[in-house]
Amino acid sequence: MQESTVVHRETYIPAPPSAVFALLTDPEKILRWMGTEAQVEPQPGGLYLVNVTGSRFARGSFREVIPVHRLAYSFGWDGSEIVRPGSSLVEIDLIERPDGTLLKLTHSGLPNAEQCAGHSEGWEHYLGRLAECAAGRTPAPDPWSGRV
Repeated sequence: MQESTVVHRETYIPAPPSAVFALLTDPEKILRWMGTEAQVEPQPGGLYLVNVTGSRFARGSFREVIPVHRLAYSFGWDGSEIVRPGSSLVEIDLIERPDGTLLKLTHSGLPNAEQCAGHSEGWEHYLGRLAECAAGRTPAPDPWSGRV
């Protein structure tokens, strides 16, 4: 796999892995930092469906779920011919650190450098909102709301 089509992100989150895991797997908690609708079934084969901006659904299925430590799910966009539902893979590892969690994200299987750059920007945006939420703050309304 070409490294230019893989997104790598690491961020420190000032909350324990269990709290971060809940923000990634509980539909109501997901909506605190990303999206307008969420249906997730965090078990192998379970649905991952999040209306990320209010006008664009990310869809896939969970491949691996190790509570409070690791998630892996297929990912893509409804209606997209470029990044089809389930065509890429998001892997998230949560590593306990003093006073928080190191979140390591790898998003692989993206079709080209342009898509990689766009998804990298998206992950940076939403992981920042996740960290803010995990710290007990309410993120401002998402400026990406309505973005296609």
